[in-house]
Amino acid sequence: MAIEQRLRELDARHRDLDIIIKNEAQRPSVDPARLTAMKRQKLKLKEQIETIRQGLDHH
Repeated sequence: MAIEQRLRELDARHRDLDIIIKNEAQRPSVDPARLTAMKRQKLKLKEQIETIRQGLDHH
């Protein structure tokens, strides 16, 4: 199913971004603007995932 595939892709991107954010935050020369942008992107992914899951729950 295309929706389930999309959900798996978003989940994978969310996990990958989480790892990248953790690694970036540990760097001594962390770029706060870049870190904030990545956190926003991760939050948008989470919102998309939740929207899709809610749609699946209603079927």
